Amino acid sequence: MEKKKSTLSAIGMLITLGIVYGDIGTSPLYVMNAIISDAGTMADVKPEYILGSVSLIFWTLMLITTIKYVLIAMKADNNNEGGIFALYALVKPQGKWLIIPALIGGSALLADGTLTPAVTVTSAMEGVKGQHFGNLTFSNQQSTVLIIVTVILLTIFIIQKFGTDKIGRSFGPIMLIWFSFIGLAGLLNLFSDFGVLSALSPVYAIKVLFSPVNKVGIFILGSVFLATTGAEALYSDMGQVGKRNIYATWPFVCSMLMLNYLGQAAWVIANSTNNQFKNISGINPFYEMLPDNFKIFAIIIATLAAIIASQALITGSFTLVQEAIGLKILPLLKVKFPGKVQSQLYIESVNWMLCIVTIGIVWGFGTSEHMEAAYGLAITMTMLMTTLLLHQFLLMKKHPLCANIFLVAFFALESLFLLSSLVKFIHGGYVTVIITLIILSVMVIWYFGNKRRDAHMAESENVSLLDFIPQLEKLSKDQSIPTYSTNLVYMTKLGDDYSIKRSIIYSILDQQPKRAKVYWFITVNQTSAPYECNYTVDMMHTRNVIKVNLNLGFKKSQHVNIYIRQIINALLDKKIIDDQTPNYSMVPKRRVGSFKFIIQNQQFQDLGAQDFMSGLDRLLIGGRILLQDITIPPALWYGLEFSDVVEEKVPLFLGIRQDQYLTEAKIKNTESEQGRPAHED
Repeated sequence: MEKKKSTLSAIGMLITLGIVYGDIGTSPLYVMNAIISDAGTMADVKPEYILGSVSLIFWTLMLITTIKYVLIAMKADNNNEGGIFALYALVKPQGKWLIIPALIGGSALLADGTLTPAVTVTSAMEGVKGQHFGNLTFSNQQSTVLIIVTVILLTIFIIQKFGTDKIGRSFGPIMLIWFSFIGLAGLLNLFSDFGVLSALSPVYAIKVLFSPVNKVGIFILGSVFLATTGAEALYSDMGQVGKRNIYATWPFVCSMLMLNYLGQAAWVIANSTNNQFKNISGINPFYEMLPDNFKIFAIIIATLAAIIASQALITGSFTLVQEAIGLKILPLLKVKFPGKVQSQLYIESVNWMLCIVTIGIVWGFGTSEHMEAAYGLAITMTMLMTTLLLHQFLLMKKHPLCANIFLVAFFALESLFLLSSLVKFIHGGYVTVIITLIILSVMVIWYFGNKRRDAHMAESENVSLLDFIPQLEKLSKDQSIPTYSTNLVYMTKLGDDYSIKRSIIYSILDQQPKRAKVYWFITVNQTSAPYECNYTVDMMHTRNVIKVNLNLGFKKSQHVNIYIRQIINALLDKKIIDDQTPNYSMVPKRRVGSFKFIIQNQQFQDLGAQDFMSGLDRLLIGGRILLQDITIPPALWYGLEFSDVVEEKVPLFLGIRQDQYLTEAKIKNTESEQGRPAHED
């Protein structure tokens, strides 16, 4: 798999439109609708209110999307990769505490993303209600819309496993048409009232927050924030398209978005007293401002744009989960690559969980208006956490003054958005909060469970491999014991001081001894460079006991059987290890012998092993092992499903511990007691 390289080009810019801007680009479908709902009905919408709202949208796009993400966050690239986990991998040497904002931000991003397909596709399809297309007339019933939305979403999730590379090639042209269309539609309505351009002044944004025409006060920011919910995608998708293409396309996208918002504002102001609309609250200015002849085209292109936004969210979730797995933040899950490029991922379990939750949200909330009321709450948490990590990045780059100004300004601004979004909690925001807490719990248990397990094992369950090398070499030459395998490979962490789990040595020597020509101890290290792939070899002054550190980037898939064969061939070429040529083989000139991979599955035994732990440690370690048991087996994770793998179940703590409560009561029938041997008849 080769990573797709992107430089500034017309094709690259077109691809960027299709990949990056789906979420933020479909915001005009529902933002103004949410703002009108905050006011009540169209009759309650005053020009001052609309101008202030559009001003807030403009300055939100300028401050958060343009300044924070495009101009600042995209400088914090991790080998050209972006996103909250890539940023964490970059700045984690700055402090152990940074894992906290990374966990919160990542879980909130995954949770809030379940609403994106639901909101965008439903908003697009609600335009068909009551429409006449030739002899076909659509019902005004919302249930019809929900059925169509469900079919569309199911189709999107089903096709993921086949790969969307070919379909994805059309995304760019479709989004180019979409942005050109919404910009033109906004411009045509803008001609009726160029006065709305005054909304670009920040004065209107500030005034509307305190104006009596704004009935919801500061909470209007919860609806305004919907205009920038896709900002995180600009940073997350940087690795797929290249930052230069985002720099080049964002001015066009931003201009088209603002033209549409200004056009909607002009239409609302002109029609707020219209008897046809004035008593309506759930009105969508995006469709209403269009001539009837253009509505069918608008619905089709809006639906396609919504599908693209959903597709981008799903693949973005796959990437986010894979990065979290690489950083040992989430349990192992099977990652497939259905396309021809590495960025084309498919994680079946994530795909169907997203599908179930998204369709549940569609039917649970019923209308896009209700979904909008819950949308955006969790994403504000992600943005706040990204701000904390970016502050550390700026400190790391030796810009303390800029770092502190950035932290104060954006943390205050985003805290304001978070506060204004809290009202959404009771209107459905609790759904994404619950999902966030579930994902966060899994992340916390897995990450800190690993940390506490390793800490306890380092204290009592590790031994030095160097102490056992003489026995391993002797066993390798012992002809009285049948050969277990030419290459015996243990997938285990071997420390820099050669410390190894006691259970590994026990497996080789104390259970039926495993004789092999070469003993391999493979440590797979996840690195902060996304696509790093290299290894180091330590022969430990032997020819057959070998430590290998395999360094793989957090976006690199793990196929250990392929890597180990390459390493063996390289060592044979240099005559560092002895010849392994098998006597019989269908492969001409084959030099590598047989393999057995040993993977140990740790179990949390009862037998008093937990007594010395705190309650929190028992919870974290026990939870971590439970997650291990219900997720992908390590053999599948390491790409060994077609290799000779032996899985050994071992207790988490093998060392013998004394039970302080065990006391001797009495020993009966001893020789001293009876004057004869205890077992003599």
